[in-house]
Amino acid sequence: MRSTKGRQVWRPGNMLYPLPAVMVSAADLQGEANILTVAWTGTVCSDPAMLYISVRPERYSYHMLKETGEFVVNLTTEKLAYAADWCGVRSGRDVDKWKELNLTKGKAEKLDHAPVILESPVNIECRVTEVKELGTHHMFLAEVMAVQVDERYMKKSGKFELNSAGLLAYSHGEYRSLGDRIGRFGWSVKKRMPS
Repeated sequence: MRSTKGRQVWRPGNMLYPLPAVMVSAADLQGEANILTVAWTGTVCSDPAMLYISVRPERYSYHMLKETGEFVVNLTTEKLAYAADWCGVRSGRDVDKWKELNLTKGKAEKLDHAPVILESPVNIECRVTEVKELGTHHMFLAEVMAVQVDERYMKKSGKFELNSAGLLAYSHGEYRSLGDRIGRFGWSVKKRMPS
C-alpha cells in the first residue's frame, strides 16, 4: 500500500459496491433443491435479457448449476435479510435451508428443475448459456427465460412498484437498505418548466 496526495493505493481487488444481495435457488436432476446467497451478480445484456452469477466451485449448489444449467435469482428485501445472510453462511450439505427458514418453493414458469422462492418480490428464471472458469469463481452466464413478480407490488395502473418492496443491497460486508429516491433516470437533463 502506498499513499498519493491523500489517497491510498491498494492492490487490485473487488471494491465495486453496493451490489444486489440475492438468493439463488437451484436443484439437481434428482430434485434436491438449495439456496445460496450471491453478491457477484449483475446484468449482462438487455436483448436478449441476460445476467450472470459467479460461484465458487466448492459451493454445494455448484454441481446443481452445472448439472441442470438452471437457476433462479430471487431478489431480497429487508424482511429477507436474515434469510439472505443465513443462506450465505450455512451449507446445504448440512441443512435444509428451505425448512430451517420457512421459505416456500414455488414452480418456475419456464424451468424444469430450479424452484422460485415465493417470499421474494421478484424471481428471475435463468438458463445457463456459458460457464467461464475465471479463477476463484466460475461465472454462469445465463439467459432470462421468465420473470415472476409478486402482485402485492402492482398498482391499479399496472405499474410495478418494486422500490416499495424494501430492497436489500450488500456493501463492503454489510447489508443495507436502499434509502430514499434522489432522482429518476434522465432527471439530470430533463427540461424544467419556467417559473
